[in-house]
Amino acid sequence: MITQLCYYKKDKNQKNKEKGEYFMNTKEQKVDAKKIREEVKETYAKAISRKNPSCCCSLEETCCSTKAKDIGYREEELNNFPADSNITTFGCGNPLAYSEVREGDVVLDLGPGAGLDLLIAARKVGPSGQVIGVDMTEEMITKAKENIKVAGVKNVEVRKGLIENLPVESSSVDWVISNCVINLSPEKEKVFSEIARVLKPGGRMIVSDMVGENIPEWLRENKSLYSACISGVVSEKEYLSGLRKAGLEKVKVSERIVYQSDELESFIKSSPEISKDIKRIVKEQDIKVASVKISAYKPAL
Repeated sequence: MITQLCYYKKDKNQKNKEKGEYFMNTKEQKVDAKKIREEVKETYAKAISRKNPSCCCSLEETCCSTKAKDIGYREEELNNFPADSNITTFGCGNPLAYSEVREGDVVLDLGPGAGLDLLIAARKVGPSGQVIGVDMTEEMITKAKENIKVAGVKNVEVRKGLIENLPVESSSVDWVISNCVINLSPEKEKVFSEIARVLKPGGRMIVSDMVGENIPEWLRENKSLYSACISGVVSEKEYLSGLRKAGLEKVKVSERIVYQSDELESFIKSSPEISKDIKRIVKEQDIKVASVKISAYKPAL
């Protein structure tokens, strides 16, 4: 879900501007951070309030449930929840798939939405462990708490806050996970720094997220596609560099699914404001978007 409404460098980089290349760490970036968050909050508050969210995954036997399996959730993970729970995911992968989360660990989920990954993590860490979710959208928090109550788990807590300023103690968690959320942040480098701060020495981060290259400016400015995890993505190189700059090590991409041109065209055309010849633009500008799983470690003392 962005690092930016980041702005372009000056005239000498006009060529990059035309290609849609964004840069982190600009002073101008701060100007729109609040506006971006409010737009994202509004979009997801509406989405989670729908009876049958069309852009997410449901545990019911619907097309949405099929998609949950398509992005890495195993049958047993989706079938073990109470029948009256109503859990959806707006993710692009399963950050906990094949992870080494152990009983007794403390797991922090950035932007847990309705709580699917919270509940999966709760099973992994057991009664002696703890799972914390941090979300900025009240409607998401309410839904997550409802699902936690229905599931009957006692080791999960959801806190309201920003992932750029986590309400979590330093060096207090073993794992940081996130599912297609960091890309929505207007201040990604702050997120990376916060991840490094809250991890215990030797702790790990593993996230599923979106990255992209050659995103044109007119696409960057599309509010609908920003919330759809397209307009605000940074490149894979920039993402990994940001994590290393925050002090994390062993940064790597373990999975990468590149969207085919027809899939990308379909995403972009879903926005009613766009009437351009998307097929031609995607090909000519070499627009690339991918879902990736990224991991990193905080150095041990």
